[in-house]
Amino acid sequence: MTNHSMQGTPYKSEGPQPLVREIPAGEAYPVEALGPLQSAVEAVQGMTQAPVAIPAQSALAVASLAVQGFANVQTLGGVRPLSLYALTIAQSGERKSACDAPLMAALREHEREQSQAQREATESWMNAHAVWKVERDQILKETRKGKGEKRVAAQADLEALGREPEAPPAPDRTVSEPTFEGLTKLLAQGQPSLGLFSDEGGQFLGGHAMNNENRQKTLAAFNDLWQGNPIRRTRSGDGHSTLFGRRLAVHLMVQPSVARIFMSDPLAVDTGFLPRFLICEPHSTIGSRLQANTKHDAFALDTFNERMRLILETEMPMDAETRELQPRVLELAPDARALVAAFADAVEQAQGAGGSLAHITGTASKVAEQACRIAGVLTLWRDISAFEVQMPQMESGVALAKFYLSEASRLASAAVVSTEIDNAERLRRWMLESWSEPDVLVRDVVQFGPNSLRETPKARAALGVLEKHGWLVALEAGTVVRGAARKEAWRVLRGG
Repeated sequence: MTNHSMQGTPYKSEGPQPLVREIPAGEAYPVEALGPLQSAVEAVQGMTQAPVAIPAQSALAVASLAVQGFANVQTLGGVRPLSLYALTIAQSGERKSACDAPLMAALREHEREQSQAQREATESWMNAHAVWKVERDQILKETRKGKGEKRVAAQADLEALGREPEAPPAPDRTVSEPTFEGLTKLLAQGQPSLGLFSDEGGQFLGGHAMNNENRQKTLAAFNDLWQGNPIRRTRSGDGHSTLFGRRLAVHLMVQPSVARIFMSDPLAVDTGFLPRFLICEPHSTIGSRLQANTKHDAFALDTFNERMRLILETEMPMDAETRELQPRVLELAPDARALVAAFADAVEQAQGAGGSLAHITGTASKVAEQACRIAGVLTLWRDISAFEVQMPQMESGVALAKFYLSEASRLASAAVVSTEIDNAERLRRWMLESWSEPDVLVRDVVQFGPNSLRETPKARAALGVLEKHGWLVALEAGTVVRGAARKEAWRVLRGG
């Protein structure tokens, strides 16, 4: 082939390419770091063939609910609860419910048993309350009528009668779509340790508790519960009260579209609500779940549920009158503390300007504490009477915290890519449908383009994405466009 023929062959572009959200694959879930939870998680994964991260999230969350009332854990920043907040992102059909159910079985059975016991206790309380009310009304009647010694005697009888009998506490240990008021009421009148578990977490994130009117106070309440702070409760006609010693574990399973909205909510990020979650979006196994590969391990699940039942039947340390939890402190063994300290230092350095974690400092700043919490949960699951986190559990906690940190980094980066792609797609549609000129300038987009792109940095970024994908071709500086030489301009390629 001659040079002439080579020079005479015009370059043919491949043409505009589809705008694709390029989300890198996540790391493999370190299931071996789950320690005493590993066998049950692998049993559920073998049975459902779902991504192993889904049952792993369920197991960690339900274990957190089981043990969070018994102890707090020492961290590098002070004593903290063992409460874990988990967010699992998976599309419809990923068998989220099928993963959750076998790991929640003992909890659900415990709730049913306690509900029956509570009905019987309520009948007894109603009888006692009726007797108390009749006696109190009679004493009050005598107090109003009596004078002198009789009045004093009636008042003494009133004191001797005692306080109004309290209704037995609600037995529920879990909720799925609570309002802020409903959650605080249940924590006040029911169990002091609760779990918010939902395999349709979008119903909570898009529900009444998270609407524009309630979102800020709901986020604040959840942040306080995660931190172990008291909950301030104001009730119409009943004044203000404060709830001490309450705990909440959370596991929300959501579809990707719901997660994207939640993760892009500035309030959820800026208040520290989102950074408190252990988040993962595992690679889908849909299409590879063949019946021939199904595995069953009833022994592992029975062992898990027996352990769960034993912990649930163990009385939590609490004040008998206020139901305030009085957890002990899990100390860190010296080598465990040294390990998590080294981990914290490495994460801190990566948060600096230009560091690999500079884009998720909110999450990164909490990850060492998350490692301690996870290690504490695994410690108490193995031995509910333990007083110290040992090195093996801290190694597991750090390994799992590293995984969740990598997921948070990956998904945060993907969210940025997603926003860039969405903006570019809006600009592409506008150019094809509303812009008739063959060339386009940044100021054209700012003046006439989509409303969301009428700022120069956003317009230039979207134009750059379209250039990368072949919808625009950058013109040389000085090219005359619409009668004037332009420093920066693009030729619009309309596609086939």
